[in-house]
Amino acid sequence: MVKKLDDAEKKQMLQELSDWHMIDGRDAIKKTFKFKNFKRAFAFMTAVAMKAEQMAHHPEWFNVYNRVEVTLTTHDCDGLSEKDMKLAKFMDLYAE
Repeated sequence: MVKKLDDAEKKQMLQELSDWHMIDGRDAIKKTFKFKNFKRAFAFMTAVAMKAEQMAHHPEWFNVYNRVEVTLTTHDCDGLSEKDMKLAKFMDLYAE
């Protein structure tokens, strides 16, 4: 069973991530990534898709041209978990 993060853990998580923020009214985090072009955005989504499949933890996302909006939450615990933090860190590192 996946453990839902408490408020202190969420605060710590956000301090360790770059430009992610909580979504009002929802136990989830969100970030918008912007890339040089569509090809780079799509390469990012492909790499994240492979990592997400490996983790069995899939993001909610939306893509238009060079922009990828990502929302992370863990449906198994109805809120944020360590899985969200791990996937967000992977995205931040890959997007650099």
